Amino acid sequence: MLDAIHKMFLAGVGLAAMTKDKIDEQVNELVEKGKLTENEGREIAEDMLKKSKQAKENLEKQVEELVQKNLQTLQIASKEDVEKLAARIEKLEAAKTE
Repeated sequence: MLDAIHKMFLAGVGLAAMTKDKIDEQVNELVEKGKLTENEGREIAEDMLKKSKQAKENLEKQVEELVQKNLQTLQIASKEDVEKLAARIEKLEAAKTE
């Protein structure tokens, strides 16, 4: 089970890492070999680029959610928590000097 999840993660990373140049290169090879027409190649390239962009966005979202979940589990203060405490300290120090 863990191995399957790992493979899916790597596939997502691979798709997310595909650049337009790399996609064009792959599609052009298929067109040159006669396995695709130029129109089919263009459509596939556009589709793969969209999927690559979506995979990258999904991966970023999943990583962000995982990081947030782990920060909560570890009970680490967020930047917002630290800023609130700093503001509270400043307010208490100002009241103390008055």
